[in-house]
Amino acid sequence: MSNSHKVIVIGAGMAGSEAANFLASQGVKVVLVESKTVKKNPAQKIDAFAELVCTNSLKSMNPASGHGLLKYEMDALGSIILDCARKHAVPAGDALAVERDGFSGEVTDRLHNHENIEVVAMDASDPQELMAKYEADACVIASGPLTTEGLSNWIVKNISDDDFYFYDAIAPVVDGDSLDYSKLYYKDRHKPVSEEEGEQADYLNAPMNKEQYEDFIAELVKAEKVPAQNFEDYKFFESCLPVDIMAERGVDTARFSCMKPIGLELPDGSLPYACVQLRRENLLGSAFNMVGFQTRLKYPEQKRVFSKIPGFENASFLHLGSVHRNSFINSRTLLDFDLSVKKFPNIYFAGQITGVEGYTESASMGLYVAFQLLKKLRGEEVRPFPVETGMGALVNYVMTVPKPVPSNINFGLLPPVALTKEQRRDRKNRKKVKKQLASDRAKESFDNFMKEYNK
Repeated sequence: MSNSHKVIVIGAGMAGSEAANFLASQGVKVVLVESKTVKKNPAQKIDAFAELVCTNSLKSMNPASGHGLLKYEMDALGSIILDCARKHAVPAGDALAVERDGFSGEVTDRLHNHENIEVVAMDASDPQELMAKYEADACVIASGPLTTEGLSNWIVKNISDDDFYFYDAIAPVVDGDSLDYSKLYYKDRHKPVSEEEGEQADYLNAPMNKEQYEDFIAELVKAEKVPAQNFEDYKFFESCLPVDIMAERGVDTARFSCMKPIGLELPDGSLPYACVQLRRENLLGSAFNMVGFQTRLKYPEQKRVFSKIPGFENASFLHLGSVHRNSFINSRTLLDFDLSVKKFPNIYFAGQITGVEGYTESASMGLYVAFQLLKKLRGEEVRPFPVETGMGALVNYVMTVPKPVPSNINFGLLPPVALTKEQRRDRKNRKKVKKQLASDRAKESFDNFMKEYNK
């Protein structure tokens, strides 16, 4: 391909890093614009690209899961995120969790050193001006849910009007040296561990009896929370609710969600009433992420309430949880199937800002957009991915959901699969069989589409 084409990519998060790397690897000149070294947003802590601002997990690697399916498709498109993640993986059962700094550092180095990528540190506020300045053919806005004020204002004024926000929360990270391990135990919920081989489970667990659990929930309910900004209502992603909102919804809500004890039997074989799971943040196990414990609690309240968790009596936190305002556009009304803006066909949106939720989902949308944009630059036919595929299902979701509600990848987004009479009768394995069939169909559909599309 000729090197005459140039594309602006705004944002070097998951989606922006993928889009920039994919296009540059195909010979397109990329100007990667990132503002964090000029001014960080409330969730950012480091200067490196592809920063993991929430959990350090890129979710399941199981081929028969939604996230496993996305990883299959991302690998086929040369994902830089997955390549770097695997090189900096930490134990997490069947999930792909990473050591944050090493992962982000490698993504940053590879993008900075790519011969077709020019990295520009600035707060982009007008994509059209940027395209004119750099004589670019197109612009990919991958600014993420915490888009800077100037760019947000441009999007609201020129594209989205004022329906442009959602709220998200971050879980705390606890110092492993401050925990009382006599009250904790290692066990993975889904992954068996071979004691004969000296293997250790990846998750650390804090069990609670009924009295401890109900006292903990009561404290979550009455604790002081951070209020929403500018008289807005809190609008949270349902699958990533703060634990304090779960507590407000009912005393047993958390016990059937992030604190469920299923699969976490104690060493004596008994089942705790509820359980807090901790996932390693690094290979040393010196820091642990509190799984599912996103929170709106004010900082002093987090220290007070979380000290009621067994083993946390003297806990110190490397990072406390926080809540922040996210930005999402209404893709259904504003974008075309290739995620280009209907009003400005040479401007694209990619990543979480389009209405997907999660690291792999955001990264996959960066690859999807870059793939479609490359086709357009080459003057080739541009077609949507089949809805049976992971990426195709995500795009179909954001392009059809009546009101923007961010979604992770899940098999509910894909068309249903047909089961035989025998498979329907097997209630014990029916769900597992449906996922496997949907995964197999998705991979076949993706492979056939790529083969036909790339002729």
